[in-house]
Amino acid sequence: MDTEQPAQPQQELERVRRQDRAVNDAHWIRSLLKRAPVGVLATVDGHQPFLNSNLFVYDEAEHAIYFHTAVEGRTRRNIEGSQRVCFTVYEMGRLLPAKTALGFSVEYASVVVFGEGRIVQDREQARAALHLLLKKYAPHLEPGRDYRAVTDEELMRTSVYEIRISTWSGKRKEVAADFPEAYYYGEKQQAQEQP
Repeated sequence: MDTEQPAQPQQELERVRRQDRAVNDAHWIRSLLKRAPVGVLATVDGHQPFLNSNLFVYDEAEHAIYFHTAVEGRTRRNIEGSQRVCFTVYEMGRLLPAKTALGFSVEYASVVVFGEGRIVQDREQARAALHLLLKKYAPHLEPGRDYRAVTDEELMRTSVYEIRISTWSGKRKEVAADFPEAYYYGEKQQAQEQP
């Protein structure tokens, strides 16, 4: 029988190997969590890790992340088995060519969140979380005006999750705007494909 390994100390989870790229500014971390379109959730089942990409919303007031999945599935089973989760978001900037293969790099920004995941059981909290998701992805639309608000029947057909954030870390690499030959992914491919 698999037994869950003890959690790592918080300071170890927060530690970024490249301290020159670590971001400790909570405002910057919150901002990236708010604007990132997709996050990646890591759960475990015994010793087997699983990843799942999710639409999500960061609720600053609750210091929590909310997302939803089907009523049944691996995410739900895994969180019911172990509430320890990890969640990440990232942005890719320009690719940075160099004179050596090892010197190639990329600009990026990322946040890694550690916490406890749980299924939201309270109906009104679940409804509020789903409305926060809708507000993030469709801010120009209003429930009751542009679409019907989440019903009790619809709540019964989904699992709403909350990640209570225990710690997070941010990481960023940026270079000067005039970095020679820097380009965005896809630009060079498109240029080569044009006649």
